[in-house]
Amino acid sequence: MKNLESLNVAGKRVLVRVDYNVPIENGVIEDDTRITASLPTVNYLLSHGASVILMSHLGRPKGVDEKFRLEPVAAQLEKVLGKPVKYIASKPASLETAKALEGIKPGEVALLENVRFEAGEEKNDPELNRSLAALGDAFVLDAFGSAHRAHSSVSGVAGLLPHAGGILLEAEVKALGKLTEHPVAPYIVIIGGAKVSDKLKVIENLLPKVDRMLIGGGMAYTFVKATGGKIGKSIHEDDYMDTAKRLLEQYPGKIVLPTDTLAGDAFSNDANTKVFATNDIPDDWEGMDIGPDSIKAFSSALAGAKTVFWNGPMGVFEFEKFATGTNAIAKVVAELTGAYTVIGGGDSVSAIHQSGQADKISHISTGGGASLELLEGKILPGVAALD
Repeated sequence: MKNLESLNVAGKRVLVRVDYNVPIENGVIEDDTRITASLPTVNYLLSHGASVILMSHLGRPKGVDEKFRLEPVAAQLEKVLGKPVKYIASKPASLETAKALEGIKPGEVALLENVRFEAGEEKNDPELNRSLAALGDAFVLDAFGSAHRAHSSVSGVAGLLPHAGGILLEAEVKALGKLTEHPVAPYIVIIGGAKVSDKLKVIENLLPKVDRMLIGGGMAYTFVKATGGKIGKSIHEDDYMDTAKRLLEQYPGKIVLPTDTLAGDAFSNDANTKVFATNDIPDDWEGMDIGPDSIKAFSSALAGAKTVFWNGPMGVFEFEKFATGTNAIAKVVAELTGAYTVIGGGDSVSAIHQSGQADKISHISTGGGASLELLEGKILPGVAALD
């Protein structure tokens, strides 16, 4: 992948695809991590004499939608960047946008409107690719969270302009590459979340490489039921039970499942709770978090680990009553000494930040789907376009 140093950007207008798909509530940005993560690339380009034109999507709008405008993002970017940001409210490929950018000078920054307001964005439309490319002299992809999408602003423009990967993108690819190319043993992977189907390819690709795979969250109950366990009303996928059984037989001793479960009598933070053996949950109860014995077992399995990847919560993390397992694992991972630790996935990232020890993690990924696809062994369209 070509990096920033391979581009001569002095006096050039550089189109930069960033990932500013941030949570916004009532016009207020609740978490600006993805905005601040783009600053190294933006500042590099500015310091090397470029004018910077930023492109991003926000949400899943169907055409122009007022609630998905990037104006709040522009205001927050201006605040963290410490210099004016020109927000252009017209559609990115419009004549109005092209006109608004005519006078942009080296050292200046502009943010285009939501690229998904353009109908051709998600179709990688050749005409849209040409219109966007005409706005700049070079292209930089720094949106790792979107690099698994073959969209116009991600991979389409790259083929029409001199291009490179940004600092964030390069760091993500290198960090995640360490998990698949000669990881240092003992190598422990922690996988959580609701469904086996969402992460089956990651599980299958990483199992041959790891020493242990700790499986929590809703997906654990599919594995438990596959072994004949009683899981009550716990979420599971009957269609994947044969797959779960096959993996347990194919990798004996590698997959570690919860031995006990904190269950609730309703899917609510107000539910009554009780701890049961994970393979003996009564019919009217639902597994909501790993239990205290499982927390100890998972913590013990992590002791001495030299490489750790964690994706997905251990339980219904949204409810405080059932966040104990996820928070406990976050603390253990953060406190590992001499280990290379990588966290990807919204709830896992939230948990490590809540633990107050995020600065002890080697790498916190900004891309959920993109990081999983990379670890599945897939080639990301955005990265491939920069080859």
